[in-house]
Amino acid sequence: MTRVKVQSLVVDGRGYEDLVDSAARHALADRGTGEDAELSITLLDDAAIRTLNRDHLAHDRPTDVLAFALHASGEPALGDIYIGWDQAVRQAHEEGVPVAEELARLTIHGTLHVLGFEHPESAEARAASEMYRLQERLVAELDLDLDAISGNHA
Repeated sequence: MTRVKVQSLVVDGRGYEDLVDSAARHALADRGTGEDAELSITLLDDAAIRTLNRDHLAHDRPTDVLAFALHASGEPALGDIYIGWDQAVRQAHEEGVPVAEELARLTIHGTLHVLGFEHPESAEARAASEMYRLQERLVAELDLDLDAISGNHA
């Protein structure tokens, strides 16, 4: 049975937990790994995700998503995903998309990382990567009313 635990340390709810859960489950199902997967997804503010980014990847700055696969090859997907809420809001505004859409995108991105997908570091190469194309297809397929979920948020 798929278990996705979503917690927010920075957002008051109002739909985002359901959105994150749906986005993660959609990515898992698309990859055929949904039945036995277990993910923990946490939304963090800039300070908290900056600390994780510094401590685990030696990058002393906030980031949008960190994903840690906790399973060995051949085992059911197991992982922790941390989404930088403040960064997600900034990116949504920069890209001109609803915050909910960016949150779904980052959830899918983190889920794909847990499943073993990687992408190049440069922005140009990343946009042409298999992972990016898959991520964007999955975001487009989400059957969610993103505007309604975004509601009165950022």
